[in-house]
Amino acid sequence: MKTTIEIPDALFRRAKSRAAERGQSLKALVAEALQEKLAARAGAGPPDEPTWMQGFGTLRRLHRETGRIQASIDEVFEVIEPEDRA
Repeated sequence: MKTTIEIPDALFRRAKSRAAERGQSLKALVAEALQEKLAARAGAGPPDEPTWMQGFGTLRRLHRETGRIQASIDEVFEVIEPEDRA
């Protein structure tokens, strides 16, 4: 599909330069950038949710495991070695 877009001159020059550095066409660079941008947004939360909030709650399943590990650590560190009792 052909389309026309307007981008700032400085951005165009940077994009053209980056494409040349990578040995690809500007068309390929723009297509790749659009794919990455759209793929990154596809897994995101609701559009009104700030990006920094997307990870909240995703590790909730590990709370019990974290508590178990912390209890083991506490148990080991409660023991006072005989050489430390002086």
